[in-house]
Amino acid sequence: MSITESKNIGESKQLLADEVFHHIGQQIIDGVLPPQHRIRDVDVAEEFHVSRTPVREALQRLERLGLVMMYPSRYTEVTTVTAEIVDQTRVFAGYQAGISARMGVPRITATQRTHLAKLVDDMHAALDADEATTESRWAVFSFLSDHSGNAQHVSLMNDVEVALFRNLRDWRVPREHLERMHTTYASFRAAVLRGDADEAERLARAMYYL
Repeated sequence: MSITESKNIGESKQLLADEVFHHIGQQIIDGVLPPQHRIRDVDVAEEFHVSRTPVREALQRLERLGLVMMYPSRYTEVTTVTAEIVDQTRVFAGYQAGISARMGVPRITATQRTHLAKLVDDMHAALDADEATTESRWAVFSFLSDHSGNAQHVSLMNDVEVALFRNLRDWRVPREHLERMHTTYASFRAAVLRGDADEAERLARAMYYL
């Protein structure tokens, strides 16, 4: 087997593992696979018509993110989201949001800033509708991450996306903090439009009470 053929096989296996990873992760986010649900790698392999190797790789990635617990030679179980996990994820999300803002704001164009301002408007709308905040905030900070110019940061955010969505799926801004959060959003929007990365970073963290 040539080096090129070996490389192609390795890339194919990785793509399969990625597909399984995102599929199971999305099912956990959506509640199709609820806490304590048992996942058998042989069943997933049959569903995707693949060997058990990429399935195990996907499950290992999900375990590292805390979404499942693997019991060797037995089964894999979906974990339960505790208050401690929610709080830890909120803190992690806040610091990563700040990093995304700090690196992304100086790099985006005027047109992109206008687009980002509209995404911030969607965060305001989510607050008014009493919706969970994760999706609207992810749209903002994933956009900034994608324009950060830092491949390592982009890779990290792509990997942890599933954990952030699962753990913060039902997290909402307390009603008594709505006015304060609207003010924070408005100030963040203004910082983005004037290209103030330092202030955008500070306000991004403030959105997560950091």
